[in-house]
Amino acid sequence: MPKLTYRDASLAAIQHSMREDQTVWCVGEDLGRGGVFGQYKGLREEFGESRISDAPISEAAIMGAAFGAAMIGTRPIVEMRFSDFALCATDELVNQIAKARFMFGGQSRAPMVIRKPMGLWRSSAAQHSQSLESWYVHIPGLVVVCPGTPQDNYSMLKAAIACDDPVVYLEHKGIWDLEGDVDFSKEYEFGKAEIRREGSDVTIVSWSNTANLAVEAAEALSEQGIDAEVIDLRSLWPWDKEAVLKSVAKTGRLVVTHESVAVGGFGAEVVATVAEQAGHALKGPVRRLGAPRSLVSYAPNLEDMLRVTSEMIVTAAQETLKKAS
Repeated sequence: MPKLTYRDASLAAIQHSMREDQTVWCVGEDLGRGGVFGQYKGLREEFGESRISDAPISEAAIMGAAFGAAMIGTRPIVEMRFSDFALCATDELVNQIAKARFMFGGQSRAPMVIRKPMGLWRSSAAQHSQSLESWYVHIPGLVVVCPGTPQDNYSMLKAAIACDDPVVYLEHKGIWDLEGDVDFSKEYEFGKAEIRREGSDVTIVSWSNTANLAVEAAEALSEQGIDAEVIDLRSLWPWDKEAVLKSVAKTGRLVVTHESVAVGGFGAEVVATVAEQAGHALKGPVRRLGAPRSLVSYAPNLEDMLRVTSEMIVTAAQETLKKAS
């Protein structure tokens, strides 16, 4: 298996999909020069301007044009550059794209991938650092995914391109250089979590880059004799309730952690589901970690105060065990 970066894994997924299907194309700002993060590098040279389309600086126009193209039979990959910028196209996404199949009685569809790089990226400040995944989970009609590894950024992007529903595809912009083995034959099924580490003492549920931190925390916990199971949800809608409930039934303890703001975050949905369907299995208090409801500062020292760290995850897991009597 080749070792690829998170960036190059997504690039390979697009290359393979575009070679296999002539209806797949990309549209967004700066694609001709390879994209703001280099995630489209070389595609213009291979596929030409008609399939790697540079667009004006108007997110609403990009999203709307791609929606029209999707409705007549193509499969656009829409590049929003930053999840924050995509808010300029919220009406097209939420009121048009998400509702098209329902409003037209299944006669029309919107097979689109909307790439929205998310998360903290050093000194990018309040307008370029948000994680807004829980917003899109709230909207019926949208598939919402958050790949956290190179393998997932290959397999999940290929699956998203082939999907007949609109997929909000949230890549973490802080891990473009993360390396890992990528098996091009490995397929992804929406709604399936991955158990990144098996364990018996505490369940840690996460997604995106925070799932990588959860794995680090689990390794640190193992040195203390605590056997943590790490579940990377990967897909937030649909999400793998069964995997989480099965794990909690085994461990009796739960930590849910994500980079986005804790207030109203998707972690609350996970906790509520466990409380409702597996509360009897809990041996200790549930812990939920997320960012405080605060704007992200440009200053690195203040930005760091909003980060969930592997050390925080370790502490949260320890607390579920200390109070479990």
